[in-house]
Amino acid sequence: MPASHRRTNLSDGREVLFFQDPDSPAPTIAADPRPDESRPASGALRFDVLTGEWVAVATHRQSRTHLPAAADCPLCPSTTARPTEVPAEDFDVVVFENRFPSLGPDLGEVPPVTTVDEALAEAALSSGDTATGADAATAESVRAALSAPGYGRCEVVVFSSEHNRSFAELGTARARTVIDAWAHRTAELSALPGIEQVFMFENRGEEIGVTMNHPHGQIYAYPYVTPHTAITSARARQHLRASGRALMGDVLAFERESGERMVLESEHFSAFVPFAARWPIEVHIVPHRQVGSLDELDEVERDDLARTYPEVLRRIDGLYPTSTPYIAAWHQAPVNSDDRDAEWLHLEITSPRRAEAKLKFLAGSEAAMGAFVGDVSAEETAARLRAVPSADTDATGTVDDSNEGRSR
Repeated sequence: MPASHRRTNLSDGREVLFFQDPDSPAPTIAADPRPDESRPASGALRFDVLTGEWVAVATHRQSRTHLPAAADCPLCPSTTARPTEVPAEDFDVVVFENRFPSLGPDLGEVPPVTTVDEALAEAALSSGDTATGADAATAESVRAALSAPGYGRCEVVVFSSEHNRSFAELGTARARTVIDAWAHRTAELSALPGIEQVFMFENRGEEIGVTMNHPHGQIYAYPYVTPHTAITSARARQHLRASGRALMGDVLAFERESGERMVLESEHFSAFVPFAARWPIEVHIVPHRQVGSLDELDEVERDDLARTYPEVLRRIDGLYPTSTPYIAAWHQAPVNSDDRDAEWLHLEITSPRRAEAKLKFLAGSEAAMGAFVGDVSAEETAARLRAVPSADTDATGTVDDSNEGRSR
């Protein structure tokens, strides 16, 4: 059964949802005692005519919380003396609207790329002299054509009330609650006006750029399809038209048949280092059944994922004596996909850690040209990950669910 949940609002009107582990007592949700502060207005979107991409501008994020001490953490439970973003003295999993959102809180539609291009061309022609620039009125019309409100929604997903836990340490039951929360938010956010893509992710480690160390992830509900997804979706549609098969299905078959880049397999998921891995550590977790988004996973698949995903993270952490920074990114089908038969949900976990005390930085080729150069081979990384001992897998690499985290 999916995790039960309850919802309320913080003092400034932001929504907060509490998700419970199975057989966990319901948290006592208090009223938020903090002053009713006005929420920041939505930022803006600016269109990059050279790439055809929207860029979000959210200047209010400059004042967001940055690496607070545990005693000042806004993601820990509230106490009488110190109210936080979570109005309860204990909880399992909490989702709330981000206080410093990159997108939102306003909702609406942004112009499609073709409309922006047409408006720009029309404004440029009306200037009468595109070589020397437009007059003030034309310049303003161009600016208007290249701008849109920063519509959307950003949420924070807090994985645990414990400040020093990691996702890998949550245990199967808690991981399943997080998966249910992701699925719930995927379905609900996808139904909001103007939302075109829902993205779940976790940034872990100060090396990645996290601003709070409490175990948490984020959700971005975009008013447009992101550039990376636009590229991969187009590739998937092209492959489907040419072969009649889903591209990720063929990739999955290739990796399972080869086996040399496989990290582990369960009944419903495979975890492997992709053939053309860009990062020193990169693992993709792919369901064996084609689904487009997290809310389409059935109960059995969610249970399996709750075992498989933490096990992959434990193996990544097992590569070095200290914990490894990573980004875990869920790739879901666009809300209004042109062809859902081409889409295939998957998780990509990447880390810039190329040695115990070395990180891969995106320099000239990668940052400027988008042309990656690998530091280690995919086969080498996969072999190292397979060799990491784990109490949660047997000798064949099959995931076992004997590890359970602390229950409240």
